Amino acid sequence: MSEFLIVGAGVIGLMTARLLAQSGAKVKLIERGQSAREASWAGGGIVSPLYPWRYQDEITALALWSQSSYVHLAQELLAETGCDPELRQKGMLMINVADEADALAWAKRFHRPLTKVDAEFIYRTEPHLAPGFESAIWMPEVASIRNPRLGQALRKSAQLNPNITLCEESEVIGFTTFGERVNGVKTAHGEHKADEVILAGGAWSGQLLAQLGLELPVEPVRGQMMVFKAVPGVVERVVMLDGRYVIPRSDGRVLVGSTLEHVGFDKSTTEDASRALFDTATRIVPELADYEVEHHWAGLRPGSPNGVPFIGAVPGWKGLHLNTGHYRNGLVLAPASTRLLADLLLERSPVIDPDAYSPAGRLKAR
Repeated sequence: MSEFLIVGAGVIGLMTARLLAQSGAKVKLIERGQSAREASWAGGGIVSPLYPWRYQDEITALALWSQSSYVHLAQELLAETGCDPELRQKGMLMINVADEADALAWAKRFHRPLTKVDAEFIYRTEPHLAPGFESAIWMPEVASIRNPRLGQALRKSAQLNPNITLCEESEVIGFTTFGERVNGVKTAHGEHKADEVILAGGAWSGQLLAQLGLELPVEPVRGQMMVFKAVPGVVERVVMLDGRYVIPRSDGRVLVGSTLEHVGFDKSTTEDASRALFDTATRIVPELADYEVEHHWAGLRPGSPNGVPFIGAVPGWKGLHLNTGHYRNGLVLAPASTRLLADLLLERSPVIDPDAYSPAGRLKAR
């Protein structure tokens, strides 16, 4: 029997397993498909909330801790696995921001290097942007990471770790219980027992928790994105305009995203979104119209109220814990939220006050 069993091997599940295994614990990861192939793969990889001043303080606390840890994590994973997550620390430009005063006040409050810049700075920094932009918010410390490569590195790290057992293509269909304790899970291939069970199933977490008579306010929110097969130098850093963004990769590819759609568990793409994303990309960088659209895809975010994740013990059920509901910021918040849960599970002093993320008082009986 494992000490810890984690349902869901996305970035959250993989990072949680890595932290617990580093403490010497035995961990089993169970994934319904392939590791890090759902929201962890589908997102853009910006290591910051979009317009961070518009989020609650609970999001900021997790994000600031995570941002500083990604440099070390990327280096460790490259050395450990040979897979480079491609962390790019080039900053983020946010064009024509309406609530600049709020942004500047947030930066002062949290001591962040955020400034208002003019057209001269914009075009000196990104000369290929469309003409006519007059002002922007500049955040020089914001990084981006190639999230599919991050997922590959974390998966390989798990496979190399003797304390971790990774079970893919094994969908969890329910929990096993003994009295008021959850002591394992049921899959189509049999049962797995553990001292402690962690549910990190993203948008699918609510379906499982419902079997225990609890309602988790996490719903799938579809996001569609596309990627242009451009060349290095067309755009060098994350640029945002009217809530959407372009993200460059080291090989020249440029991602554009994303939509926000409440359509259930439908991961299909649409022509309307394709046209809208193409329009966004070329309004920011007109030159992208000269390059091939290589891929258009969709993923499902685990949408939660105000985007504040559920991290901690499930009330009424001993041995069951949550780490889910990160909405648009799963990758952004992953290092901090997984460290917080690991601290709670290993009875260490938590790096962040856990109360705001606790499932207690936030779940309802069905």
